[in-house]
Formats: sequence, C-alpha cells, structure tokens
Amino acid sequence: MKLFSLPTQKIVLLSGFLLLFTAALDAQDDKIDPPKTKSDFWKSVRFGGGLGLGTGNGFFSATLAPTAVYQFTQNFSLGVGLNGTYSSRKDQFTSTIFGGSIISLFNPIREIQLSAEFEELNVNRKFKGSFSDLEDDSYWYPALFVGAGYRNNNFIVGIRYDLLYDETTSINQNAWVPFVRVFF
Repeated sequence: MKLFSLPTQKIVLLSGFLLLFTAALDAQDDKIDPPKTKSDFWKSVRFGGGLGLGTGNGFFSATLAPTAVYQFTQNFSLGVGLNGTYSSRKDQFTSTIFGGSIISLFNPIREIQLSAEFEELNVNRKFKGSFSDLEDDSYWYPALFVGAGYRNNNFIVGIRYDLLYDETTSINQNAWVPFVRVFF
C-alpha cells in the first residue's frame, strides 16, 4: 500500500513539525514558572474532547473521544486523547474503532485555534447481508491531522485535514473532517 511518494512524505512531516516548532517557540517566550507542587500541575490540565452521533437511512454512528491537555502557556497546549466509535448500516456492516492520539493546540490569537494531531486507530469491520461476500477485516489506521478552528471560550468548531488520508482504509469519507471540541 503506497500512501505517498518520498518527497510528499517529507512535506507532510515538515508541515507537522513546523506547527509544533512554532508552538514551542511561543512556549519559550512566556515566562511561566514550572509547577511547584502536584496541585500546580493539575491547575494547568484541561479536560474535554468530543462526542459524535449520526443517524439516517439505516445508518447509526456514535463516538466518544475524551482528551486531556496540559496548558504550557496561554497560547500552547499538548495532550493525549482516546477515541471509541461504533457504527453500523442495517443489513450491511458493523464497525468498532478504538485508538488514541497525541494533540498539540496553538492559539495565535484568542479566537483562532490551530492544531496538529497524530491518531492511531484499530478498525474492526464485519460485513453482513448482501455484503457478506466481503471479507471482514481488522487493521490499524494512522492519521495525521492539521486543523484550524474558531474558539469561543471553551468551545471550538473547525475543520481538519488528514495528511495521511487513504481512501481504501480511512474511516472518513474524505480527508476533510469537521470537528467540535470542548475543554474545561
């Protein structure tokens, strides 16, 4: 399975590292003392994530994606997340997806949030009905998202793009994926 040519891989990796490098430079500028006690650490941790629910025409999908990020500065945070999704289409398939992610968030201004996220998901699909001649499958799918969103306090809505998108194995219909995030 060939995802990208070598020059494209370099561009993808460079884009991701540039976003992280920019955020790291911002983190260097702010003079915030390191946590002195355990409670100081937890004051800088924000919890949140996303929920998803989709239905229609015999299709059902539900997603739970909790995330925890450490707020290094006013503008930069880094964290981890989990993802669990169940989806099915009547008389066609059922699918369970579980995995984790590493996410970096950068706010150049209060209202704009840029993100880079590496996600690794285990996909299990079982086909049924008229699709039962298809072979059930289980595989790992990596995704590298870069995104931008509008932020209003704890609520962020935006779009992200999967740089590693592969139409034969991706869980998304295309590389552009809208998102909603909430952090407390």
